[in-house]
Amino acid sequence: MRAIIVNEDSVGLQELDEGFLPDEPVTVDVHYSDLNYKDALAVTGRPGVVRQRPLIAGIDLVGTVRTSSDERFTPGQWIVLNGAGLSETRHGGYTTLAHIDPSLAVALPEGFSPTDAAALGTAGYTAALAVLRLVMEGCTPDQGPVLVTGATGGVGSVATMLLASAGFEVAALTGRADEFGDYLRSLGAQQVVGRDEFGATGRPLQKALYAGVVDSVGGVVLANAIARTIPGGTVAACGLAGSADLPASVMPFILRGVTLAGIDSVWADADDRADAWRVLDRGVDRGLLSAMTRTIGLDDVIAAGQQLLDGRLHGRTLVEVR
Repeated sequence: MRAIIVNEDSVGLQELDEGFLPDEPVTVDVHYSDLNYKDALAVTGRPGVVRQRPLIAGIDLVGTVRTSSDERFTPGQWIVLNGAGLSETRHGGYTTLAHIDPSLAVALPEGFSPTDAAALGTAGYTAALAVLRLVMEGCTPDQGPVLVTGATGGVGSVATMLLASAGFEVAALTGRADEFGDYLRSLGAQQVVGRDEFGATGRPLQKALYAGVVDSVGGVVLANAIARTIPGGTVAACGLAGSADLPASVMPFILRGVTLAGIDSVWADADDRADAWRVLDRGVDRGLLSAMTRTIGLDDVIAAGQQLLDGRLHGRTLVEVR
């Protein structure tokens, strides 16, 4: 088997024996994974994701079952696993062979090809959880636009597509409006907002513009987004690509009744995962998904991870493991 291993002082693609893997109920021949922000941190040796070493990187995997002692899965069946500790405390998906705990795995969702499911990966599934949360909190299209921060990234791109397909007016926030404005409008954004407007600390209460927010950036951007949310609006926080800090005030919460909703895509339960994939099935245009996805091999992942952190990638990156 071949795998990208994060060691104490290095990261590299290595040949391994199957004995390196722990005993788990399901063995998977991995065909596809993808590249997310957390993956980029892991494969470039940054701290904050991998919590034990040596560990196989990759927070997503899509493959076929080789053997299974779990009655839900049978040999030859396509299986998808997102998050669930992969690349944190459990060996991840950047490998040709995996032994997995299948408790949070799902059969390949109906309506998706293996490559579609892998291209969406954690980013798509997180975006769906965030959109679901906005709707559950009462956010409707007639209340006003929804702001999507980090809109050219994986979560932001899919969230823009899902919200637009559900009838919401989307305001897509990006640091490269001139370069990616047409791309964001192709996904359904009606407004393209420059990040400069959100880059400096603002007043704790600003003009109320947005009925909801899907935020994958954190930091000052998130604080300003909260300050611009309408009374009773909801902010779904699902990432920290900019910062883990939140230099905000309680004023939007106690004077406008704004809800700050955290999205945990790592340990979401099986029912929430199934709901998210149903939302993706209804809201993702397969042609747009293909157009926003680039494909790389396992050998290219580390270099692509650095490109992502440098801001040189947008949309989705599919990893063809085999």
